[in-house]
Amino acid sequence: MTITTHASPERYTPSEFELSVLSHSPAVAVFDCDGTLWSGDAGYGFMVWSIDQGLVSRNASDWIDAQYRLYLTGDVSEQQICGEMVQLYADLHEDEIRRAAAEYFRAHIEPHIFPELHTLVEKLHAQGADIWAVSSTNNWVIEEGVSRFNISASRVLAARVRIHDGRITGDLIDVPTGPGKVTALRNIGITRPDAVFGNSIHDEAMLAIARHAYPVNPSPALTESASRHGWTVFYPESILADAKL
Repeated sequence: MTITTHASPERYTPSEFELSVLSHSPAVAVFDCDGTLWSGDAGYGFMVWSIDQGLVSRNASDWIDAQYRLYLTGDVSEQQICGEMVQLYADLHEDEIRRAAAEYFRAHIEPHIFPELHTLVEKLHAQGADIWAVSSTNNWVIEEGVSRFNISASRVLAARVRIHDGRITGDLIDVPTGPGKVTALRNIGITRPDAVFGNSIHDEAMLAIARHAYPVNPSPALTESASRHGWTVFYPESILADAKL
């Protein structure tokens, strides 16, 4: 039996990373959000925080807790749990959840935005790039978060449900994760983005369609994938300091 191993992928320094991206002058740049633009999982964090804040009923919180436990054991898929984490808020007023998302992001995620990515997005804007955010986290948190990067809500593809008369329904519109991120991009006419940035194996399919792929703060599975594809990876300074990579 032959076991194939892959060498660790090459790493960009901060200056190399920025130069590589900007030198290609991408017309279309696509970013994952959690773990890529900022550290942490804002989707899971918001779910836990909103339950603690009493925004959802006891029955709903018990249901999502049971589903998340099944997700951890592999009995519920990534796509299913990400959708259910949006459906959790069914029957609530969307304005209430948007206010909660703003409060949560400001207090718990904004301090963990990667400065290198914030600066890069600013420079891409200055070059005239069309910048999109694609995430399996709910659109309320993502739209709030990427506003810090001057990315408009019209350029967000995220997990979302239909809204009826200002109230959240359980009717899923999309849950972009894994190959679903590629489908979401294809549905708006983006089939070959110039630059794609992602941090997890759920971004692999999206990275693979890019002219230039940039794994940022990659998970172990994405690090292995980067080695196979020959992608150079980038670790923000705060990640290097915490992990001593």
